[in-house]
Amino acid sequence: MKYRKKPVIIDAVQYDGTDESYFELLQFTKGDLIWHKELNCPLIETFEGTIAVSNNDYVVKDIKGKFYPWNPDIFETTYKAVN
Repeated sequence: MKYRKKPVIIDAVQYDGTDESYFELLQFTKGDLIWHKELNCPLIETFEGTIAVSNNDYVVKDIKGKFYPWNPDIFETTYKAVN
């Protein structure tokens, strides 16, 4: 049997490693973010545990309000921008 993913509109922000991008991400997640000094990257607490956000990752807010980092290749294959 084959299945099609339901069309769902999500909110997302792409992190590019700059201070400006970090502050945009911090605002987007409403502070639900931790800066890891040793890894030099933001961390997000998810249902699967704490996950590092790499440069160019998209951070997605799911339909339950939780945040997840997505690799840009996977994100851009799965989603397209809407107005």
